[in-house]
Amino acid sequence: MPQHALASRIGRVGVWHGGLGRVPAAVARQAAAEIEQLGYGALWFGETPATESMSQAALLLAATGRITVATGIANIWVRDASATHNAAQTLAEAYDGRFLLGLGASHAPIVGARGHAFAKPLAAMREYLDAMDAAPYAGPVADPPPARVLAALGPKMLELARERTAGAHPYFVTPEHTARAREILGTGPLLAPEQAVLLESDPATARSLAREHHTRLYLQLPNYTGNLRRLGFGDEDFADGGSDRLVDAIVAWGDVDAIRRRVQEHHDAGADHVALQPLVADRGLGIEQLRELAPVLL
Repeated sequence: MPQHALASRIGRVGVWHGGLGRVPAAVARQAAAEIEQLGYGALWFGETPATESMSQAALLLAATGRITVATGIANIWVRDASATHNAAQTLAEAYDGRFLLGLGASHAPIVGARGHAFAKPLAAMREYLDAMDAAPYAGPVADPPPARVLAALGPKMLELARERTAGAHPYFVTPEHTARAREILGTGPLLAPEQAVLLESDPATARSLAREHHTRLYLQLPNYTGNLRRLGFGDEDFADGGSDRLVDAIVAWGDVDAIRRRVQEHHDAGADHVALQPLVADRGLGIEQLRELAPVLL
């Protein structure tokens, strides 16, 4: 699928959701159907200890009829390239091209916990794409074939995304990173960053919730701190769940207009699509926030 067609299909705003694998399938199906009904263009989800990407994608695709379902991301260490290629072809053909394959090299602690050996991520991703391209597939082929994007943060992975895929899906980033990513990707490839959001206008409450449910976890992973260093953050910003400056840069909090302004900053910086991740104090699904944001953002 040409990149401009992909951007048109998924629209300017979607949802990134890490919680759909933690709830019963019936609840996940209902949430996906409502996210689609609200008008969001894509539903992204991560691969966690509670989620296997391809089976979760099938569940969400079966529960919806229009929205694009995207892995954000499918971990390349979890399944071999042939299995991923075959699954992507199957899902894209079965659901009218609504499946978008986001691939990522994940993080050494997560990969090690699964019993795999983490290697150089750039080389591993390049080899994985080669193996996908060479994999045989005898089933019905989707037309157009399923698009794929990379969870690219650094310049070299962004270059690989530009050269070998439809674009990039950066996670835990700022609008400044979006601008740098667009410069590397050029004008053609899709750029679809994730943006954590929190409808809470009290600064102390918002920052506390953001640290507890988002930044504290991801600041333990070197891939993210390395990327943040390139953006001018340092050790003092990474302590105790993140400085106020870092939390405010990563999590868009406040009223609906504050969230709208952050999304617009990403678009102004070159994003085609912004995937909203609602943060919720009780680890709920955040559908209420998505309902409130939809009329303003869509």
